[in-house]
Amino acid sequence: MKKDIHPAYHAIKVHMTDGTTFETKTTWGKPGDEMRLEIDPKSHPAWLGGGQRLVDTGGQLSKFSKRYQSFSFNNK
Repeated sequence: MKKDIHPAYHAIKVHMTDGTTFETKTTWGKPGDEMRLEIDPKSHPAWLGGGQRLVDTGGQLSKFSKRYQSFSFNNK
């Protein structure tokens, strides 16, 4: 490994949106810095499911079923 080309790897403190904190190592910032998150897995809908359900109301599945309802897959 070449010397003096890699960023410094040091410990920082991370503050989650719910107030909890943890310490991790990173190349971000300087040693002892604090990172305050605006979005994290505890608050973002992408991780929480977003409170949405996938419902196919006249969508692709319904169109497929309607188009191919007369086909029979039994080879008799």
